[in-house]
Parts: sequence; structure tokens; C-alpha cells
Amino acid sequence: MTRTTSTTPRGPGTPGTRGASGPRRRSPRGLLAVALATLTLVALTACAAIPTGGPVRSGQDLKDDTVSGVDYRPSGPEKGSAQDTILQQFIEAATGAQDNYAIAREFLSGSFAQKWNPRQSVTVRQGAGDVDRTGTRELTYTLTASATVDSDGEYTQAVRPTSSTLTFQFVKEDGEWRISYAPDGIILTPVSFEQVFQAHALYFYDPTYRFLVPDERWFLARSSTSTRIASALLAGPADWLKGAVVSSFPEGTQLSLNAVTVDNGSAQVDLSSDALRATTVDKVRMREQLARSLSTVATISSITMTIEGATFSVPDSSGTSAVVDPDVDPRPLVVDDDTVGFATPGSGDVSTLGNGLGSAISRLDPTSLSLTASGSDAAFGNTDGVWTVKNGKRPLRIVAGDGFVDPSVDDAGFVWVAERSDTRKITAYGFAGDSHAVASTLPDGDLVSFQVSRDSTRALALVDTGAGAALYVMAIIRDSDRSPTALGAPVRLQAASGEALGAAWVSDLDVASLGQTKSGPSVVRATIGGQSVALQRPEDEATQIVGGSAHSLLLRMRDGQVVQSTGGGWDRTGISASVLGVQR
Repeated sequence: MTRTTSTTPRGPGTPGTRGASGPRRRSPRGLLAVALATLTLVALTACAAIPTGGPVRSGQDLKDDTVSGVDYRPSGPEKGSAQDTILQQFIEAATGAQDNYAIAREFLSGSFAQKWNPRQSVTVRQGAGDVDRTGTRELTYTLTASATVDSDGEYTQAVRPTSSTLTFQFVKEDGEWRISYAPDGIILTPVSFEQVFQAHALYFYDPTYRFLVPDERWFLARSSTSTRIASALLAGPADWLKGAVVSSFPEGTQLSLNAVTVDNGSAQVDLSSDALRATTVDKVRMREQLARSLSTVATISSITMTIEGATFSVPDSSGTSAVVDPDVDPRPLVVDDDTVGFATPGSGDVSTLGNGLGSAISRLDPTSLSLTASGSDAAFGNTDGVWTVKNGKRPLRIVAGDGFVDPSVDDAGFVWVAERSDTRKITAYGFAGDSHAVASTLPDGDLVSFQVSRDSTRALALVDTGAGAALYVMAIIRDSDRSPTALGAPVRLQAASGEALGAAWVSDLDVASLGQTKSGPSVVRATIGGQSVALQRPEDEATQIVGGSAHSLLLRMRDGQVVQSTGGGWDRTGISASVLGVQR
């Protein structure tokens, strides 16, 4: 049921406060995605033919009727209002997207009303904005931005609040002040933003098509959301992800109609004739990409793909689905004295890694550990260098010295080794020791941690810049044989305050970082392309952070005890470890 509330949102003179929503929980989305993927999608059995006759068809208009969230109904301009009042009410009216922001346009002059583009960007302001006069017909509005969303729905959180000043010009029409110039885009408080916009992940494949990788976007919570998701998916991934992910849709494919229609839970996505170049396998993957990307739209339970109005055959995809948000063993991976293996919460008992792997590692006193998804191979560090061990064979030292951050393994058979003192010196080694230099554009500083995502498409780096901790995520660029060659442009995320201690992947979209302040540990969980939240401080000093199973976080405390967080607080697991290992 649609919830509709007629209300007047906070105005520019009222400080906005962020709701306690924190980062989005991925479990509901994951469950919905799995449910959608297992549904029997509408059969697409007709021939893939383009109609050559019949009338020209026109699509539905893109309307912004509310289907979820709070439906703001702002008021229009009041007679005799001064310029500053018109400006404040115009900014407030940005909460009402109905009929293409019709109410907000009432505050604009007749010649400017249709020139203004509210969809250019969203600025989420922190606190109240200040209005100043710079002329008889000109005012400025100074605000502090906590986040922005661009026209493609890409969200960027301000690591540090950024102040900006916007100029507005006025003209009198029929004796009333109206705005004759305003910057494109809208301004919202954090509360209004979270009620008017919703996060949706677009899904693209890794180059092997084994994994579906999310690209978080934010769209208005309107009936047109499915259209905006499909259009954004066809337009391709965000710039920072390009080169690391691929799409199954043939280049140039667009929506044939200007709307995705939804009828009784079935979404019809009509594609342009470019889609006819798709192979049989491509068609299956196209459907999977669409199904996953539209799974967060509550009104959609199945999908029909057509091309220029004609259906086309898509075979059953049973058994070919890509992995979404890969998980790890629920038991923490630990080094405990001379034992290396999985620890059982509660008892703390450790099951040694099999095939001689655990004993081979423990003999060399590891200070870090990274285990492959298969559990048969590992990389670890100690005071003598970085080592690999494969299938229980004798460990091989691939690089000597102790000036490296903890190594990280990927699913392509590479061990990532990065120097602490130089953020540009990152090398991917094969398990046999062959090296591949990886070009990096990370800013200068001391590298604290470097870790590859579980789908092997992105890397997470925590850097001590001297001015504080800086957390970055980057795409991994590989050549045709999957050897890493470069890291893409770094995208900055919110890092924990204090001395930087480490960072970890929590899910395919969430990461976390650990810092140590004078008042105790600081843990921040951030969504890539979304919001961040500071978690409750654990008791005592923490030394290491690792992503656990089911989006949980693990911390190793100073006394060796391992605590876990799946929600707000931290619980002791009964496990003791000298090192927490990283699973992928």
C-alpha cells in the first residue's frame, strides 16, 4: 500500500538531522533477489522479428506518481512574498517531484520555468542554509553539503563537509517576485532525501561472468523508478567501474519505448533492435541482469523482454546463474598459537586447515593470512616476507622483507602485495612467484591495508595521508588472461577517525574501517555509492578488522579475543586468536 502524507518539510532555516537508518541492510535485498531469480519468468517464445508494418507506437509518459515513501505536497508561492521567502519556499518545494516538479516551477518566471533542470543533481545539505543579498534582484544561498547525487543517480558522500554558494536572480511578474535564474538541481535535507530517494543496485558481470557486481544508484521513489533503473543499466556502469565489469547487452541497446510498463507484477522491458545482435547466452544474461537490477522494485515479480514490440526466445537459465554477494564460512579463520584453521564460536575450538595447509602455515609463524574461496590455497605474511602455499605443498616465499601490508588473494590465482611506504608500488604475484606490476593512482601516504573484493573486481585501500585516514575503492583492470594491469580511479569513502588500523570488505557493497582514537576504537561502515555510519564503539582496544559471514564484522581485541557485530553492538565469540585470517 502506498503511504501518502501531506506535510510541509523542513525549510532552509531549520537544521536538518540525519535519520538513524545507517547503511542499507543487504539481507532483505539479497532475499528478494534470490526469490526473483527463482521465479519462473514470463516465457519469451515468439520469433525474434521486428514488425515492418502497423502504426507508429508511442510509449507511456514518465510520470512521477508516488508509490512508496512519504509523499510531500509542498505549497506554491504566497501572494506578496518577498524575495527571500520565495527563495526559501522554492528550495522547500524540491521535495515535491509530482508532475516534473510543477509546484517548484511556480516560483520561477514564465521564461525560466521550463529551462530549469531539477534532475541535474541533488545536494544534501547539512544544517541550515544562509541567505544573503548581493543586489536588488539577486540573492545568494550558502550551504554545507554532506552528499551529492548526479544526474545518473551516483551518490557521493562528502568526506569533509563542503561549503558552496549558489546565486539566484529575481524578476517581477504581475506584481509578484519570481526567480528568473536558479542553478539546476535541487537541495534537500538528509531526512527529506532519505524519504524522497531510494537506493537501487544495477548489476553488471565480472569479465568471467561468474559474479554479478553491484553499482549503487539513487532514484526518486516514484512509479517511473523501473524505467530509470532499466535506462541506467543499459547506459552502462559508473565511470569508475568501467574496465572491471561488463554488460551482456549489445552496445547501443536502449529502451524502445520511453517507459518500462508494469502490469500485475510483470515488467515489460521493450528493447531497441540493437538487442538482436545478442547471442543465446547473452539473452539469458540480459534477463538475469534485468531481474537482479529490478529486484528492489517491490511491485515487480517477473520480467518480459521484447524487441521493438516482438517477443524473442530466451532459453531456461537453470544452473547458469552468476553469484551475487558471495559469502564466506561462518566460522572465523584464525591463527591460534600453533594452529591455523576455522574456529567454532562458543567453544573456541579450531579445526586445522586440511591437506597439510594449516601445519605448513603455522610452522612459519604467520602475522597475516588470506585464504582462497576453495580453501586449498593461501597467502600469508611473516617477518621474513610474503609466502604462498598451494594444495598443501611446501610454502614459497614470493617476496622478502617486512615492509608490506597484509597480502590479499583473488579468484584468478593472484596474491596482491603492496608496500606500506609507497602507495604506487602494488604487485600481483602468481602462486608460483611470477610478478605483475599494477599501475596505481592512489594518493601519497602510508598504506595501511589493501584488500581485493570477494568477486575480484575491486580493491579497497586504507591510506594514512598525514592529514588523517583516507579510504578508497578502485576497479581492478585485467588483461585478456586475467592478469591485473592497473587500478582505476580511486573513489573516496568515509573512513574511521583516529589512527588508521585496517579496512575490510563486509559484502559486495559494504566496507568497514577501523581506527583508534583517544576515547577508544572507531568503526565506520560505508556503502559504496551510498551512506556511511559510525558503529557502536567496542570495549577495549581493537587491533584488526575482518569481514565475516552474512555481512558481519569481526574484530580482534588487544587481549586476543574475537568479537563480532551483526547489528549495533559487539558480542564476544569465545574465540581467541593471534591473527584473524581473511576469507574470500
